[in-house]
Amino acid sequence: MSEKTHDIRPGQSIELLKALHILTRDGKMNQDSRRKLKQVYHLFQFIEPLLKDVQAQRGAVTLADHGAGKSYLGFILYDLFFKEQPEALKNGSHIYGIETREELVKSSEELAKRLGFGGMSFLNLSVAESITSDKLPASIDVVTALHACNTATDDAIHFALEKKAKYIVVVPCCQAEVASVLRKNKAKALADPLAEIWRHPLHTREFGSQITNVLRCLQLEAHGYQVSVTELVGWEHSMKNELIIAQHKNLPTRKPAERLTEMLERIGLQELKDRFFLPQPA
Repeated sequence: MSEKTHDIRPGQSIELLKALHILTRDGKMNQDSRRKLKQVYHLFQFIEPLLKDVQAQRGAVTLADHGAGKSYLGFILYDLFFKEQPEALKNGSHIYGIETREELVKSSEELAKRLGFGGMSFLNLSVAESITSDKLPASIDVVTALHACNTATDDAIHFALEKKAKYIVVVPCCQAEVASVLRKNKAKALADPLAEIWRHPLHTREFGSQITNVLRCLQLEAHGYQVSVTELVGWEHSMKNELIIAQHKNLPTRKPAERLTEMLERIGLQELKDRFFLPQPA
């Protein structure tokens, strides 16, 4: 295989990779582009079985990608999976890229049109705005958020819960909100010996990041999801590589809901109960 193509999956559009600046005009790839493509391909390996599962059940699959940026993930998913399923596209398969930067939305729209990717739409919305936007359908099968910063990941989870998503795939990033609340309430929390875990400022930041994802997993479980947590890629590629995958299975919710409430109270995060909201009683 030539140096130009040895990192590229079979069936991948070379024109797309050039448009995304993963390949140069003469078809070459630098080290940064190779790393980016490897990360997206690795994530594709996790998402493809989820898409197949939904499509097998209902004949089509919808996906919303939050904080889409240049829509690397959306375009790769469409190119490798959606465009190969023309019947599913006729039945309503669709990718929605959600991004706050208008110029990126416009460039993604232009690229999708140029490539003939008719089952893609791009919305100039924040993650929070998308929850109530009438530009999206009432339900979405798969929700992704790759490196959605700080509380944008929580908004993506909120969106997924509102849209009754069967699958949720998030790679959280820059979790600062919980750490700031821990810092504010530290003096009171130190009555509990466990508060030594986050007493020092560096530990506050690290523990805040860790506990944020723990709370997110408990929240998803409290809404009936089965949750798995793994590494996206090795540490040499990204320090923000915790991958959370949740599948709705209507599991028992009482215990994770109790655990979530107890943790918020014990750590001094009661003010964030609306952020990590629980299901409303039936």
